Amino acid sequence: MSRALKVLLLVQKEQRVILDRFYDGIAQGCDCNIQLLTREDQKNLRKYFSRNIQLGEFDRILLFLRFKQEIRQVSFISSLPNLVILEHDAYQNYIPCKYTGAFSKYYRQLPWVRVISSGYKVAKKLREEGVDAVFVPKGYDHSLLRDLKQERDIELAFVGSIKSTAYSNRKAMLDSICEQEPLLVMRTNSGDEYLQTLNRIRFFISADVGMGEYMIKNFEAMACGCVLFAYDQGEEENQALGFIDMKNVVLYRTVEEFRKKLNFLRQQHEIADEISRQGKSLVERKYRFDILGLQVVEALQAPLRPWRRTKWWERIQMKWGL
Repeated sequence: MSRALKVLLLVQKEQRVILDRFYDGIAQGCDCNIQLLTREDQKNLRKYFSRNIQLGEFDRILLFLRFKQEIRQVSFISSLPNLVILEHDAYQNYIPCKYTGAFSKYYRQLPWVRVISSGYKVAKKLREEGVDAVFVPKGYDHSLLRDLKQERDIELAFVGSIKSTAYSNRKAMLDSICEQEPLLVMRTNSGDEYLQTLNRIRFFISADVGMGEYMIKNFEAMACGCVLFAYDQGEEENQALGFIDMKNVVLYRTVEEFRKKLNFLRQQHEIADEISRQGKSLVERKYRFDILGLQVVEALQAPLRPWRRTKWWERIQMKWGL
């Protein structure tokens, strides 16, 4: 029997989204040492490693840290062998925001690194740029989120953030819908309050406009039995995820299309109920954190590209594609 892969998993200690079950899912498939790094730890990875890590003990080092801290420490990160980066925000590489193009520059300086991306098209674009990129989608915490089978007294709602520059298109779409429909846009605490709120919502309105992939909210809403209205990210992403319009999700591109489908489902309660059931069934089969954790382990197991220590001037050349 082959030896289990020994993995060092470094993650953020302070995170609004609760991802503990995702980490547990990874640990189910390998010999995993999970370490939670504070903001201060992430600011000085060289110091953290020198005090806490014996590099020779691990087959893989898996980073799932704040991107803005990683890109400030390329010199040290490039010294780490057997490195894999897990990234849920690389879609920002391809949208207008402060990180436009930044992921590409970062990965060019680490050409041996494997990147596990949560977007199908994002992973495809990175591969076209020469990155060793693998797709493992986002999902939901199956230990927390579920359909409570209770009355839904909120017809239309979105729960989540609209403040970041990366979410400007999301905010614009939600604002446009609010002008014509009684849509509630709100925030909740993580945990039970979030669970209870999702279970009050009949139609969850997701508006990941221009992002190129579906954010975690979509899977969470489906798991809780909402009928998910999702901004359409395109045929490739939908096929990769198994999203089928008016079967397990409701896709839209404009406010007019959204309202047309909404008014139809307001009249066709049985069809709406079936979309809810099919959506919940899909995420329960494919997007539980324990299932996705094992997919991450599978992505870790294939041989990595050869690693070598690079000089500072080489990293500059690679960063700018010289």
